[in-house]
Amino acid sequence: MIGIDLFSGAGGMSVGATMAGVRVVLAIEAEPNSALTYKRNHPNVDVIQKDIRLIHSAGLNVFNPIRKLRKREPIIVFGGPPCQGFSTSNQRTRSADNPTNWLFREYLRIVSTIRPDWVVFENVRGILETDNGRFFQQVLNELSLLRYATSHWVLNAKDFQVAQDRARLFIVGSRSGCYVPMPQSMSGKPITVKEAIADLPVLENGASESVLPYSRSAHSEYAKAMRGQLNQCANHIVSRNAKYILQRYRHIRQGGNWESIPQRLMTNYADRYRCHTGIYYRLRSNEPSIVIGNFRKNMLVHPWQNRGLSVREAARLQSFPDWYEFTGSIGFQQQQVGNAVPPRLAKAVFKAIFASDQE
Repeated sequence: MIGIDLFSGAGGMSVGATMAGVRVVLAIEAEPNSALTYKRNHPNVDVIQKDIRLIHSAGLNVFNPIRKLRKREPIIVFGGPPCQGFSTSNQRTRSADNPTNWLFREYLRIVSTIRPDWVVFENVRGILETDNGRFFQQVLNELSLLRYATSHWVLNAKDFQVAQDRARLFIVGSRSGCYVPMPQSMSGKPITVKEAIADLPVLENGASESVLPYSRSAHSEYAKAMRGQLNQCANHIVSRNAKYILQRYRHIRQGGNWESIPQRLMTNYADRYRCHTGIYYRLRSNEPSIVIGNFRKNMLVHPWQNRGLSVREAARLQSFPDWYEFTGSIGFQQQQVGNAVPPRLAKAVFKAIFASDQE
């Protein structure tokens, strides 16, 4: 299949699509740092760094070369419009009044122009509830009007060999009327945080040297798969937290959060009891991670070191291979990793489509 990645971000879905056998030829991403990361890691993909709302009918000739390939290979359009407005942790803007909640219409506009053989729409499961399911139902209705048969499921990354408890919604549309069965969970125990990151370098608070060798041999099949033939990798950078933040970390056991921190160390909070359960959460070594998301803002704590996660550790928990290098300032790198679709989860979805397409 020929792939087109809309709202590509740093490229998590494209990595998964490529692993499944899709030949990705085009990506569209508005955020400059994410687009640069995508280009760095996908040199053979044409990347358009532009707000998708500015790609009007006059500029859609960018898709003409792809249409010509339709006779030889089916086309699949995939991507996830920005999902912050649908997140269950974002109660203030989970409504029709949030303009970013309407970006899914831009996705559908491109689909109606290209008329690909397949579409994959990805988002947080919160879209099922936002405005009583209004946005979710509109996506299904408009794909139906475009004559796509749709299948949809909520999949958890931890069931597909990703070291993270992260649920995502996928809607798959087929112009040939094919309904795709839900991908089957992978056999075996979930990948743990320890299996995912224990071979990565020991780092200090505020670590800034990006490229470092591994601290030990690959200790798990997951680590071996992430490393490949590398003996070092990049993005071993950590936010520099203030001393009072580090003091808080020392009071938190694995699986604990802000509730473990003494009141005397939390006086800058007007009401500490309004903190989300994911704030100051220390990861458990022997379980999958909680959702990575905005791991700097949430002060997500390394399981056995008193610091935040490095960009590479977060990327490992997302199932990005170690050759994948993130660019930009540390804040942009953290955002790119946290917003990404886990590549191994995406791979499972594309594999399911391939299996249905060949029946």
